[in-house]
Amino acid sequence: MKWLKWLGLPVGIAILIGLVVHDGAHDVMRVIGTAGPVLLWLVPFHALPLLLDAYAWHLLLDKRAPLGFLWWIATVREAINRLLPAAGVGGEIAGVRLARWKVRGHDQDSEARAASEVTASVIVEVFVTIAVQYAFSALGVVLIVAATGQSGSLRTIVTIALALLLTAPLPLLAVILLRRGGVFHAIERWAGRLLGADHPVMQGIDGQRLDADLDRLMSRTGLMFRAFFWQLGGYMLGAFETWWALALLGHPVTVGDALAIEAITQAVRHAAFMVPAGLGVQEVAVVLLAQLFGVSQEVAFSLALVKRMREVVFGVLALLSWQAAEIVRTRRSVRDARHADAAHGTPAHATARAVRHDRTL
Repeated sequence: MKWLKWLGLPVGIAILIGLVVHDGAHDVMRVIGTAGPVLLWLVPFHALPLLLDAYAWHLLLDKRAPLGFLWWIATVREAINRLLPAAGVGGEIAGVRLARWKVRGHDQDSEARAASEVTASVIVEVFVTIAVQYAFSALGVVLIVAATGQSGSLRTIVTIALALLLTAPLPLLAVILLRRGGVFHAIERWAGRLLGADHPVMQGIDGQRLDADLDRLMSRTGLMFRAFFWQLGGYMLGAFETWWALALLGHPVTVGDALAIEAITQAVRHAAFMVPAGLGVQEVAVVLLAQLFGVSQEVAFSLALVKRMREVVFGVLALLSWQAAEIVRTRRSVRDARHADAAHGTPAHATARAVRHDRTL
């Protein structure tokens, strides 16, 4: 998988450079310059779709963590998955760790229970997100078919629809396996035989408990539907970014057109997972889809660059906030541990051990 990432990066860069050369950098910069600094408002606007997404996670966690805190974690998760070489799952791993800062227990058993519940909520949320992506992509296909009658575009849409149909069994199979139970317990037993029960990786892992928490969450049908619709609402609100950007760039489209462009762009980007950050692939999708709705080539590529700019700026700010939070938390842990040592006469090596343990949570 790693070699696919390294291969996809130069391919994506080559596509992006080719688009710039083909469309003319001067014309594109002129279009963006006409809109001016008001385009920067797209950066804070992205917080709203993520807030709806975070509320879905808030529900799956039974509201055990503040919504604002989960929204911040959602920004960090997205930034890691989109800007860092994290194989698409690094954001979820970081999300589990950060959520543990608020969802904690009072003793060893309740700590293990809290860790399992947080992990289960993230896993279920990922599956909800996959379902939302399929539904959103299907909506985009319907909207494009309804809005265009060109044979070329229809062939493209049929291809996308077939790709969605052919890949659908994979997440369905994963859900069925999880609902049957015992998946993570089996993985735990296999890892135990491979690494040994005393291996550090095996400490704190309870596959049987995680299976039970997953089954408990996924059996709550009403909760699943609520999380689904909140996330779908976030995706649809995110399409407003496309609508607003095109209006600022001087080529307004209808809300339905913006939804179609955003939906199929998301589908193409997730299909091209081997290209880091969808570099080049996302731009091609935006340009081609925007032109289906009468947007000129220069404006379409300007839209692609504006969306990429927003993604980078928002993501970098999220990553910087994450690192700042880690630094503050580490310093606070060291200070608290030293105060405890001074009060109880604990050896210095115990302080270091306590700080290391805290950083793993």
